[in-house]
Amino acid sequence: MISNVIKGALRQNSRLVNRNVSLVSKVRPMRPAQFTSIRKYSSDHHEETFEEFSIRYEKEFDEAYDLFEVQRVLNNCFSYDLVPSPSVIEKALRACRRVNDYATAVRVFEGLKHKVENKEQYQAYLDELKDVREELGIDLKEELFSAN
Repeated sequence: MISNVIKGALRQNSRLVNRNVSLVSKVRPMRPAQFTSIRKYSSDHHEETFEEFSIRYEKEFDEAYDLFEVQRVLNNCFSYDLVPSPSVIEKALRACRRVNDYATAVRVFEGLKHKVENKEQYQAYLDELKDVREELGIDLKEELFSAN
């Protein structure tokens, strides 16, 4: 009985092989497929306005729950080709103090000093944020190391 099953299987396989051979001989080469190239450029996305940028980063600083998140958002915020608004800097300072990191709060002003174009702009930011600095007890690097 087992030998009959094996013989039947071998016969069926030989029939398949013969059929495939006949199909292969009838196959004609096809024309190669033609591909069209489509490029996706990064300029397809929505251009963010300065107001949208400010609102987004204010929200991100409000939602930052630990030091890593605060520093990550600061890094992203300062990596753009523009200077953050005073309201964004205020939210950043409050986030630094919320996670109890005084050093990062001082470094926010260092980053701001390097980001602005001239000393007058930096002074305008300091004047705008003076009340927040006093409220949170944040000194500038220049005040901390005035002896040097």
